[in-house]
Amino acid sequence: MALDSSSSNGGNMGATLQSICYERGSLRLLDQRKLPLETVYLDIKDATDGWNAIKDMVVRGAPAIAIAAALSLAVEVSHFDAFSGTTNDAASFLAGKLDYLVSSRPTAVNLSDAATKLKEVISDAVASASKAKSIFQAYMEAAELMLKDDVASNKAIGSYGATFLKLHQKSSKGLSVLTHCNTGSLATAGYGTALGVIRALHMEGALERAYCTETRPFNQGSRLTAFELVHERIPATLIADSAAAALMKEGRVDAVIVGADRVAANGDTANKIGTYSLALCARHHGIPFYVAAPLTSVDLSLSSGQDIVIEERSAKELLNSRGGLGEQVAASGISVWNPAFDVTPANLIAGIITEKGVIAKKGSDAFDVKAFALQLDGKC
Repeated sequence: MALDSSSSNGGNMGATLQSICYERGSLRLLDQRKLPLETVYLDIKDATDGWNAIKDMVVRGAPAIAIAAALSLAVEVSHFDAFSGTTNDAASFLAGKLDYLVSSRPTAVNLSDAATKLKEVISDAVASASKAKSIFQAYMEAAELMLKDDVASNKAIGSYGATFLKLHQKSSKGLSVLTHCNTGSLATAGYGTALGVIRALHMEGALERAYCTETRPFNQGSRLTAFELVHERIPATLIADSAAAALMKEGRVDAVIVGADRVAANGDTANKIGTYSLALCARHHGIPFYVAAPLTSVDLSLSSGQDIVIEERSAKELLNSRGGLGEQVAASGISVWNPAFDVTPANLIAGIITEKGVIAKKGSDAFDVKAFALQLDGKC
């Protein structure tokens, strides 16, 4: 990965909110590890660069990971002017690279979902193409369409979520909403999921205040969500992760809304570590807890969250400041457990907000996510 551009003082804030900068043959990713103090874009030239950017959290957020992976391979094959193999060789090359990219971060289902869909595109292209170049062309067009569709999907989530929350609010005053991690334009191709709902509420004059947690240990909340909220001029307050229960006890939270890296068929949801704690606190205080995620975050192959693979990250993220990038702050020799995600059981979740509507429960502690998806397909 090559350094593309940088600024030592944050530069133009509007520019920094574009986490994925793509045009045919070129991909730049905003290095989110350096926000909010530095604005640095990395030039992604191939799938290896994409894999490293995802693994090292240059880019993060389930939707953005999937898009970045797909586009990194699109950039690589855009320069294959003299590829000498057959159409089957081209298809095999692409499939192998997609499998490699999926291995970068295992918990976010959007990445494997994107790979599966792109493999279907490749297979269809092989059936009708006579040249390897046509296979690569079909792949690039499909990857680019995913970028476009993600923005539209996010805006729909924001609209559905804002409407739903306003419909269920208990008072005439604006809503105060607590969120965790970063689920805005930096975590997606643009606009955001849970933060997109908050943005929509604000635009409609229905938001009193947004609260965001620091989201330890990588501080995606204090570094990224707070940055976006300030940029959008949304009234917002940053709290420590451990302050959430006290904030709820004071009656200052009307709803909690978070994103998702993977949602099982029963609604169990894997999200950034600390989400489960928030859900428990919300239940105790009688506050509705919502998940906002595109349907690409749903994994119908998993009956429950017990089957979700939880990524464990480097001990350095806890031992050193700035999520492992700074000086040592913990005692030498201490052992570390650093799961990146936890699973919130469906019984703690009031609704799952998607780009096709809100999935609600029907008299049980679990969601029937599969029935919702099938109904959209006209099969139920």
